[in-house]
Amino acid sequence: MASGIFARNIGAPEGPISLTDGSMYVTEMSNSTLNVTRLSPKGERKVIKNTGGRPNGLAVDGEGLIWIAEAGQRALVCIDPAGRELKRLEGDEKHGRFFFPNDLAFGPDGDLYMTDSGMALTDFLDGQNFVDDFMNLKWDGRVYQIDPRSMKIVRLIDRKIRFTNGIAFGPDNTLYANASFTGEIYSYDVFGARKPKRELFGNVLQKDKQTGFKGPDGMKFGVDGRLYCTVYGQKNVTVLNKNGKVADRIPLDGPCPTNLAFSRDGTMILVTEVSKGQVEQLEAPCRGLELFYPKTS
Repeated sequence: MASGIFARNIGAPEGPISLTDGSMYVTEMSNSTLNVTRLSPKGERKVIKNTGGRPNGLAVDGEGLIWIAEAGQRALVCIDPAGRELKRLEGDEKHGRFFFPNDLAFGPDGDLYMTDSGMALTDFLDGQNFVDDFMNLKWDGRVYQIDPRSMKIVRLIDRKIRFTNGIAFGPDNTLYANASFTGEIYSYDVFGARKPKRELFGNVLQKDKQTGFKGPDGMKFGVDGRLYCTVYGQKNVTVLNKNGKVADRIPLDGPCPTNLAFSRDGTMILVTEVSKGQVEQLEAPCRGLELFYPKTS
């Protein structure tokens, strides 16, 4: 599969969003950046907003507004393309404050679905590194449904996940989220059940000699019905078929991919990778499944 580099010298990129003109949004999570950034088709970098926290996942709505899972500020933040903050949600009385907003996906109902990894970053990170015995801490990873118009939590779909991370809607409008520490991908029937149950869909981890943390991160579906998932520390995009079985592992240049987006013209998969600070581009085997772009005002 043909590959290349879309952009270099990006500060720990995440949250890729492909735009119609060939450019893209990313977040920059490194302590020296902490930005929402726009990259041109030539890889040129323009900072949209320095959030000052630790911006992670992104989503764009039908009005072009940018939604940020701001892990450092423990908040969901909405800004316009000029970087002006318009809305903010940090939790509510019923569910408490967010811990670590991680990734976002708009649903067909116009609501915003968000993963919360389940612990404030100051409680499990020492600088940029995990604290000792981090996997055995009391993780309360969550999946939220949020009304972006009223900025209220609609419901808590799931909790007690071991580092909830990537989130995406499949072709049947089933919601999928993953757990980085176990490698598991879960599915939720959010429109057919009053209280959706967690169902195991698949697992993306492979047996190898890799030491240190590895696990699923951002993910998207293709129109082929397969799930494309970046696996941090595993140096690949792992592809699961419709039955949740591993169908392919697409090798990458960098070992620590964080997320991916299908280009809007359907030709490329754009992968953010943090250890080399770059966005890689892979020839797409199919178009990405169309995302939802609701009006949120």
